[in-house]
Amino acid sequence: MASNPGMTPDQIALIKATVPVLVEHGSTITTVFYRNMLAAHPELNTVFNTSNQVNGHQPRSLAGALYAYASHIDDLGALSSAVELICNKHASLYIKADDYKIVGKYLLEAMGEVLGAALTPEIHDAWGAAYWQLADIMIGREKQLYEQAEDWTDWRDFKIVNKVKESEEITSFYLAPVDEKPLPAFQPGQYISIQTHVPALKYPQARQYSLSDQPKPDYYRISVKREQGLNPASPDAATHPGCISNILHDTCNIGDVLKVSHPYGDFFLSTTDSETGNPIVLISAGVGLTPLTSMLNTLISKSAATRKLHFIHGARSSGARAFKEHISELPKQFPSIRATFFTSHPSEGEKEGEDFDHAGRVDLAKLKDEDLFLDDAKTDYYICGPGKFMTDIESGLKAKGVGADRIKMELFGTGGVPH
Repeated sequence: MASNPGMTPDQIALIKATVPVLVEHGSTITTVFYRNMLAAHPELNTVFNTSNQVNGHQPRSLAGALYAYASHIDDLGALSSAVELICNKHASLYIKADDYKIVGKYLLEAMGEVLGAALTPEIHDAWGAAYWQLADIMIGREKQLYEQAEDWTDWRDFKIVNKVKESEEITSFYLAPVDEKPLPAFQPGQYISIQTHVPALKYPQARQYSLSDQPKPDYYRISVKREQGLNPASPDAATHPGCISNILHDTCNIGDVLKVSHPYGDFFLSTTDSETGNPIVLISAGVGLTPLTSMLNTLISKSAATRKLHFIHGARSSGARAFKEHISELPKQFPSIRATFFTSHPSEGEKEGEDFDHAGRVDLAKLKDEDLFLDDAKTDYYICGPGKFMTDIESGLKAKGVGADRIKMELFGTGGVPH
């Protein structure tokens, strides 16, 4: 299958007409697609998240992406943020242009297998043209990302030089390049992919982890939450969603080597926000504090004495909260910085107002308008955490008059595509 120069109006109309078909059969098509492609090209198992294959998240996500693409085939600008998110993730996994040929072949074959005669030659050709229209956009953007990475265009060996337990469930890994070359700076909020071998699968797997400190030339830091519920003795352990985080916690130690990608990601502290003195509010829940801690530490290094910053974090318990001591000390050093901690399940003996600020989940109603710097129309808000948490906070801020252009959110996992 070759690149397509464009789509005709008739083909665009055909794609839009297939939207109801994708609603009904999309997940079946994508499930068949992944099954057939990975059977024929097992080397691609190292690219795709096996856990998300087994639990169906990856096929459902791709089905949602196809639905969104078909729905917006005549208005691709509506998908620009989703395309940027996906291209950054692809770059962090070193997806190549030739991989799109394989994906296109098996996607169209899966459509034919599931839809049968309903996939007429005209619809087949329209979807072929539509696929390459999007693929060419993504290949072009990923080429730009690889060029920006200069000579770092493949997995690079990093040694674990320190391992620090930050809370009951979060551990930081300090990673230094084996070749000892200075590391490129990254945008605070971005992530790296970590690739490690999974013995039970007999092939490596990669996961993305936010960088949790300000850029340093000699090491990167990630802070990884151990996902619960994994029984290492279970025959399904290797496909459990927490497999890689548990491997990192239990078997990766100082001196061990991991494969690391160049930093990527479309959620980051903007250059404007980094360099101006505008107020910033960082709101997170759980391990969502990791990219925001990178932002916080970067901002402190630039203008802590004068910039108004508020770090708001919600944790299940005080024991689960990472970086509490570090963050709590900042307001004592810099009067312009505030920190507010919400704890949904306080331990016995803990007191509200002493060990944490508010009981329960993060609730903007418990904060004063001045705590959110609502009096300044230049205040920007960065949010990271579970999906519902972020949408709830976004809605709360909008209800208080904050414009959508001042709210930035991280989208984790296989999601991020509007549908």
